Amino acid sequence: MKKIIHLIAAARPNFMKIAPLYHALNAQDWCTVHIIHTGQHYDANMSDSIFADLMLPEPHFHLGIGSGSHAHQTGNVMLKYEQIVLEQERPDFLVVVGDVNPTAACSQVATKLHIPVAHLEAGLRSGDRRMPEEINRLVTDAICDTLWTPSPDADENLRNEGHPASRIVRIGNIMMDSYELLKDKIEAEKSPEKFGLEIGNYGVVTLHRPSNVDEFDSLKKLVDQLIETSKKIPLIFAVHPRTRASMKKHGLWEGIQSIDRLKLVEPVSYAPFMSLVKSAKLIITDSGGIQEETTYLNIPCLTLRENTERPITITEGTNKLVTIDDLQENVDLVLAGKWRNGTKPDLWDGKTAGRATEEIRKWLFD
Repeated sequence: MKKIIHLIAAARPNFMKIAPLYHALNAQDWCTVHIIHTGQHYDANMSDSIFADLMLPEPHFHLGIGSGSHAHQTGNVMLKYEQIVLEQERPDFLVVVGDVNPTAACSQVATKLHIPVAHLEAGLRSGDRRMPEEINRLVTDAICDTLWTPSPDADENLRNEGHPASRIVRIGNIMMDSYELLKDKIEAEKSPEKFGLEIGNYGVVTLHRPSNVDEFDSLKKLVDQLIETSKKIPLIFAVHPRTRASMKKHGLWEGIQSIDRLKLVEPVSYAPFMSLVKSAKLIITDSGGIQEETTYLNIPCLTLRENTERPITITEGTNKLVTIDDLQENVDLVLAGKWRNGTKPDLWDGKTAGRATEEIRKWLFD
């Protein structure tokens, strides 16, 4: 009888991480793989179209939790996922991804029901417990049965926290698998051309973290700096729903909309977005995954955060932490050709899903 494997997908980056693993597992004759979409991202551009891009089927189960406080999301996911496991389908193995609320919630449900759980992208740490993602990472790694890490720093973090070596398995960065999976489709998108941008002569912007976009003062500074940057190089800004709502709330939306060289667009699904990223001169972001993708593609990445849970993108890659105050200085370095080239970290090779599949097979059968 085939083993049942559940993959938990909650937010946009999760979809891209489960896709290569879904396809790798779906090709096996020893398992049935089902996707559980918790519904944290319910905007079509952040969910449905990305599933289509990634050639994923409709989710087998949809929890539909929507937005809400951390307690609301975590509690609702636990209730609804537990109901699926107890009343509809009990998996033999669960894979949770990343650091969102449903990752920690589903891990707790499965662990308490004695279902083995793997954390894909384990061991990442920012050291900043003010970030809810950091708490989710700590909680998830504390209770999962096997910890799949993307890089040596993640291994070290887990060892320093007292996790036994037997639970730590470095399998590489599955985000690179997603890029390679869709490389031809990404090439065919020709997004810069569609948006009227010159190859290699524009910047891509994504900003959504509360510390950057929720309060008027920080958001106003950001908007002013983006406008200043657009005088030097055209920008395309994929505006997250949270950021758009905050700009409108604080009376900044109409002003930024009027800037000719700063193009505002809806969130862009994976293939067209990566088509933009791969041909950009620079990226300005506060996201996590883009720090990795730019390192893979050797594109300068200016990350507007105090810290990062992906330090390897700084030590080996093309990423740098910047502040609003020194953003222009760093933009100027990129435009002057003074940004350092990076290298691809070990096992960022597009073959992580295969290694994860083998780990699951060994866990279930060896």
